Amino acid sequence: MPTAKEVVRFLKRRGFLAQRQRGSHFILQHPTTRYRTVIPMHPGDLPTGLLRRILQDAGFTVADLRKR
Repeated sequence: MPTAKEVVRFLKRRGFLAQRQRGSHFILQHPTTRYRTVIPMHPGDLPTGLLRRILQDAGFTVADLRKR
């Protein structure tokens, strides 16, 4: 499983912008699609269910992340 930093990097490469940060949580939003997702920036890998939810909120699948 990827870390939070890897997921943020993946989303930023696809046009997402850091909208704001609250504590240890990054809120990213895509300027044209208006998709928004929250990523907790905790150490270690993201749990599988949380990773799927983050990617679903952003309009991607786990397969998209694996392609990179």
